[in-house]
Amino acid sequence: MSAPASSERIYDLLVVGGGVNGTGIARDACGRGASVLLVEQDDLASYTSSSSTKLIHGGLRYLEYYEFRLVREALMERERLLTMAPHIMWPLRFVLPHSKLVRPAWMLKAGLFLYDHLASNMTLPKSIGVDFRKHSSGRALKPEYTKGFIYSDGWVQDSRLVVLNAMDAAERGADVRVRTRLIAAQRVNGQWVATLENRATGETQTVRAKAMVNAAGPWVARLLADTLKIPNSKSVRLVKGSHIIVPRVYEGPQAYIFQNPDKRIVFAIPYEQKFTLIGTTDIPWKEEPGKVGIAPDEVTYLCESVNRYLNVQVHESDVVWSYAGLRPLYDDASANASAVTRDYVLDLDTQDGAPLLSIFGGKITTSRKLAEHALEKLAPVLPAVGGQSWTASEVLPGGDIGEGGFDGALARLRRVAPWLPEGLAWRLMRNYGSRAYEIIGQADAMEGMGELLGGDLTTGEVDYLMDREWARTAEDVLWRRSKLGLHLNDAEKTRVETYVQKKAV
Repeated sequence: MSAPASSERIYDLLVVGGGVNGTGIARDACGRGASVLLVEQDDLASYTSSSSTKLIHGGLRYLEYYEFRLVREALMERERLLTMAPHIMWPLRFVLPHSKLVRPAWMLKAGLFLYDHLASNMTLPKSIGVDFRKHSSGRALKPEYTKGFIYSDGWVQDSRLVVLNAMDAAERGADVRVRTRLIAAQRVNGQWVATLENRATGETQTVRAKAMVNAAGPWVARLLADTLKIPNSKSVRLVKGSHIIVPRVYEGPQAYIFQNPDKRIVFAIPYEQKFTLIGTTDIPWKEEPGKVGIAPDEVTYLCESVNRYLNVQVHESDVVWSYAGLRPLYDDASANASAVTRDYVLDLDTQDGAPLLSIFGGKITTSRKLAEHALEKLAPVLPAVGGQSWTASEVLPGGDIGEGGFDGALARLRRVAPWLPEGLAWRLMRNYGSRAYEIIGQADAMEGMGELLGGDLTTGEVDYLMDREWARTAEDVLWRRSKLGLHLNDAEKTRVETYVQKKAV
């Protein structure tokens, strides 16, 4: 390993962690005029932020734990987020069958009434009671489920939300470095002096910053204790959440939310057009943070959860893909993993004049508001972030899709590039919004998009992901920037891997 190089530039803010909280804070800070360096030890959204149930929601079940402030804030943010990036987020209707074995109908009705009215800015359709013997959503359900409710929430391509936050931050001046790890930092003369390691080359560099944000997610407490050697009374509680993907098991655009006898809930959601996403579990995790996988008993649990309700039965052998992640929840000493608060805590340490803000907890839906609160907390000790909050009304990259929403934007893209296959036009608009035109460039036929690597993925699109979105490996391309890994065969995935490796040299 080479000796550390030193950077003469002094950043206003060093953000450690390239998940939704870290990238959201970097974006907001840059928009206020601060100079920002963001470092992520792996790829953007490598861990928690790409392993969610991919919902923009208030968290209906959190009402049961009296989390009224969190639910209200989340519902307000749901409305904002759906307008910030309408290409990667959209409304969903959720079908909630009533089971006499779990919560009484009056409790569900009361909770949904609160859910509909807890925030004043809600525009999505309100909840309704339904008779499944007459409603189309009942066709997927076993005949014993005759009554229930339908309510509104939203969907998000979670890892793309992270990337778009990072893109916006970079376009506003942020220095974003993936596969770059903070290996040491100390306070010197009222500044942070940090040593960074480029994990691809092994080279190290010393940088300086006036303040630091610890948005390391599952590593937030370890970064404090092991890397920074700073004692802290707050801690995170790691909870593993796992999901399975199976071939589509019902028709229609609706999602389902199923209540289990253990009082937990499991979602079944249309996914990638051809599949159904089922999740999640809540398993306490006592081991080291890092990559995690689903356990066989979790697969069984998720299959049994949906089989309790659905006509079409799901078997372990049907699973075509699974993913799992660790949720770094703020440890509120709850005995039940499902009851641990999903709210966030911001801990500011101003010792020796070099501020350190650590982020405990949080969820995707409230990440924009968390960033706003984080900078409000830092502003008295870091004037560079003291400007006006601005992110509530600004779209993310690609979100300026114009009149008529997604359908209108897709129709315009089809008129501009009628040679695009229908499925590819849909996917480009759904993933990139107005930035789809950058991928198309000057092409006037498919050949102008470059070599076809597999499915409808071209080298032109991969080039864009590597040049503009920090993709460095085939996994980055196939599983975080997209979910094309579900649609390509092994030979096609190998072609993608070969092309990415060659371009990365």
